Amino acid sequence: MSASLPASGPVPESWRDRFRAWRDRLTASPEFRRQATRFPLTRPFARKRARQLFDLCAGFVYSQVLLACVRLRLFDLLHESGPQDTTALARRLDMPEEGALRLLSAAASLDLLLLRDDGRWALGKLGAAMIGNPGIGAMVEHHALLYADLADPVAMLRRERGGNALSGYWAYAGADRPGALDPARTADYTALMAASQPMVAEEVIAAYGFAAHRCLLDVGGGSGAFLAAVARAAPQLRLMLFDLPAVAEQGRARFAAAGLAARATAHGGDFTQDPFPPGADLVSLVRVLHDHDDEVVRALLARLSAAMPAGARLLVAEPMAGTPGAEPVGEAYFGFYLLAMGRGRPRRPEEYAAMLQAAGFARPRLLPTRTPLLVRVMVADVAAA
Repeated sequence: MSASLPASGPVPESWRDRFRAWRDRLTASPEFRRQATRFPLTRPFARKRARQLFDLCAGFVYSQVLLACVRLRLFDLLHESGPQDTTALARRLDMPEEGALRLLSAAASLDLLLLRDDGRWALGKLGAAMIGNPGIGAMVEHHALLYADLADPVAMLRRERGGNALSGYWAYAGADRPGALDPARTADYTALMAASQPMVAEEVIAAYGFAAHRCLLDVGGGSGAFLAAVARAAPQLRLMLFDLPAVAEQGRARFAAAGLAARATAHGGDFTQDPFPPGADLVSLVRVLHDHDDEVVRALLARLSAAMPAGARLLVAEPMAGTPGAEPVGEAYFGFYLLAMGRGRPRRPEEYAAMLQAAGFARPRLLPTRTPLLVRVMVADVAAA
């Protein structure tokens, strides 16, 4: 777990813990809840708590409404065709008008759609944000596997990790020899990562100046979507991709199609044992570390520290636990996602910093990102000999 274990022996109770205990006893009282809903000054807080609790209960339904909209390409339909009435949309969606109205009304309640004054349906604030972001739609579709694994969350928590729909999808998660995986086993998850990579790449490129370097090695970089984005931002930078052989082959095809073959190379290998290609003064790990258990992360960082030249820099880009304002993303979403996947765990920035220092890197530090909920960026240096 990412939270530290309590110290052994009696620990003095803090004033905050005493206040929380008093507050919880008060909130647990049915009489207090009744009084809170009646009193004008406390009524807004009581209603807010009731809504938050109901949203937790109903969240699965909300996510299924979004999944239905994505599968029906409803957002794209309204973006391309403009506002439509219920009858027209029911015909386009190939469903009874009653079913269409239920979906449209539910989506509007979630700000995915908007019912205009003229009675036609249009994109809502969140639905409009889905346009031009294929990575979000791909992740929503992909979550069907996670929903299946979470059908009995208690059973999943009690059994050994792995053996789930999600762990079967991420083929390398349970493979004894990831480097020997057949290309057919890696194609789906590589495509998913490539679809969602542009959002992450945009954040990382805005946070870090790649133009200051000569050569970037992206370890575990999939089919090269991140490197292709960096190539546009830093035209002089030489690029190297390192991933499983079947994935690296897809990277070569991407580089060739993008006209990057002269400055970008793809190298196949297993980062737990195979040598890294030399020559990079910047190495990136983008959404790699949180997918792996601590012993694998420590070994990978130690191998990189030993292989990188003095003065080189490591860049780590991950969604991180404990991010202010995004705590449920790190602890709840990624905690259960990675459990279903069968490996890895959410980590806080201070945990990454400690792992980097233990591996021999110096001055680990967080860089500000525009959307820390999506990704945070930490850099560290290889100390001079």
